[in-house]
Amino acid sequence: MFDTVAMSRLTVAAPVDRMEEVIRACTNAGCVHVESYSNFEDGVYVGQAIASDEANNVSALLAKVRAAVSAFKPVNADGPVPLSRIKELIAGDFPEKLQEGLDLLDQQRDAESELSVLDEQLKLLERLAPLNMDLELLTGTGRVEVFVSETKKSSKARGIFGPLASKVEMATAPGIVAVACLPDQSAEVQMALGELGGKAVQIPDMNGTPSEAIKTISSRRSEVADSMEAASEHAQRWANDNARNMLAIHEYLSKEDQVFTAPTQMAVTGQAFALDAWVPSAKESEIRSALSNIASHVEVEAFVNDHHHDDGHDGHHEPSPPVALENNAVSRPFELMVDLVGRPTYGSFDPTVLMMFTFPMIYGLILGDFGYGLIILLLGMWLGTKPFAADPVVNNGITILKWMGVWCIIWGLLFAEGFGFVWDESWSPLDGLYVWTYDNIHFPAFVADTLNMTHTHIPFHRATGALQDYVLLSVYLGVFHLMVGFIIGFINVAKAHGLVAAFFEKGSWIIILTGGFVHIYGFLMGDHAVFASTTPGLAVLVGIVCLIIGLAVFEKFGWAGGLIMGPIETFGLLANTLSYLRVMGVGVAGVKIAEVSIVMGWDMMTATGAGIVEIVFGAVLFLLIQAFALALGLLSPSIHAARLHFVEWMGKFYDGSGRVFTPLGGRTLHTEGQS
Repeated sequence: MFDTVAMSRLTVAAPVDRMEEVIRACTNAGCVHVESYSNFEDGVYVGQAIASDEANNVSALLAKVRAAVSAFKPVNADGPVPLSRIKELIAGDFPEKLQEGLDLLDQQRDAESELSVLDEQLKLLERLAPLNMDLELLTGTGRVEVFVSETKKSSKARGIFGPLASKVEMATAPGIVAVACLPDQSAEVQMALGELGGKAVQIPDMNGTPSEAIKTISSRRSEVADSMEAASEHAQRWANDNARNMLAIHEYLSKEDQVFTAPTQMAVTGQAFALDAWVPSAKESEIRSALSNIASHVEVEAFVNDHHHDDGHDGHHEPSPPVALENNAVSRPFELMVDLVGRPTYGSFDPTVLMMFTFPMIYGLILGDFGYGLIILLLGMWLGTKPFAADPVVNNGITILKWMGVWCIIWGLLFAEGFGFVWDESWSPLDGLYVWTYDNIHFPAFVADTLNMTHTHIPFHRATGALQDYVLLSVYLGVFHLMVGFIIGFINVAKAHGLVAAFFEKGSWIIILTGGFVHIYGFLMGDHAVFASTTPGLAVLVGIVCLIIGLAVFEKFGWAGGLIMGPIETFGLLANTLSYLRVMGVGVAGVKIAEVSIVMGWDMMTATGAGIVEIVFGAVLFLLIQAFALALGLLSPSIHAARLHFVEWMGKFYDGSGRVFTPLGGRTLHTEGQS
């Protein structure tokens, strides 16, 4: 659950004539990640894609299906299609149906292109219309040249042309000038038009006046627009009718195409080939069984990471295993957030399960309004009913949104906040509940005194009486969250490079964070001065010394770099810890924005003696500010909660340089009976 999936190195050798059979067995297993061959040697070369009529047919049909999928963006909300049905469709009339859809798409695009041309012609003719001259007269002949220009100074044309105006034929209208002249006068005419700041107008090859041409083109444009709309409707209807089959066939053909192109990743000689790959260690027996009867050599060896900072010292670099995450159905959606900063390196800690709790929890702690949380939860449930929710990535995002809504409801109930209102007052139906919780639910005295949090009741009024406790809660959250990050980092480094490296690289930070927190806590409790010599304070100094050693020796900064960066990064840890105060700051700001809707809108609407104008205006103000507060509540807390995880927390242990495990043939979503 917290570890990446253990991988084993798979090496397969077989005669060349068994290549397709071996590849297909690996593809059907759905768990073989192939390493591309790159160690070129004499007599060993990279294989070529399988050339056959079947391969050519698959490639040709796949190109068309990809074009259709890209254009129509189909959605499958009806589940996978049986493999037998897919083969039946491909052998049947699906290719003809696919061509029908592509033809409709071409009709739509042709109409769109013609509309674009017609619109440009209309704009041009509208510029020429004020001249009210036949278009033939504006095109010129071999003996007469005609220049037409747009200019804001058309009324000054004759003055700027001066004596030249009597030698040419000129027509002007607001915004446009047309000049006919002999060829030997064209240079002077162009210079004069340049003084007017004229922009040349291209004359269309049409007959009649611009107004007549506009009518003709407008009529044609209406016909083309109707044709485009009809083609678009037919294309959309076709896409809706064939979306499920299209996606399933696309998935099947993509997998088949990988079978035919996979040899380009393998080492081949004249008689044999070798496949180098990775498989999950738990699949060893399965893959041996699948390949033992068709391959000459099958070897599966568990990967052991024993480099301990000595990678590549022998000049030979072995690729690290690809990374697959192993989470259950509940936590798996949060892999989406983990992958936003890259896949973790092989053998390191997978934070997916922790993020399933901490990200929505911190989000809810910031927004903390059960009314908004309910809306967010209902929004997630509504989005989950839409066809696009069938996409796994979208579905994961919707699941995360629901978790955010649930935690917002939980914190909102603890804060007694809903839609900006405080719900432990006499008007509230929850007042009796909060009277009971206030009297009966609170932290144990020892915990409250130790944390110096005096307001230990429910409701927890974070923006008023418990504001100081809200500040402390944010800081305690930061210290705890960072400590968890450093502990995970310690485990990661210990597994990869040993306990000594882990102590100096991550243990030093644990000492600094612990000593610094205890020292500052004692200062805040009045036990000593801020710069007093205390045991925790001395521990901080010891931690800094260990950090300098870790930077200099284990992280290869050198002693100069360690001495400089050690103290600087220590202050960075203080900034990281205080960064969690954004939980309090953004949370209180959200409360006050919601309160504005009550003060400006609700109070006006419900005031004694309020007239219809006050009621309507107050209701509009209340709803608008509430909508703004909800939109801001969706955006701002999620950004800050994500930052606290991706920057402050994951920066303490996470290396997102791992390679994603991509088994040959990929994962199937729309195909039933194909692994």
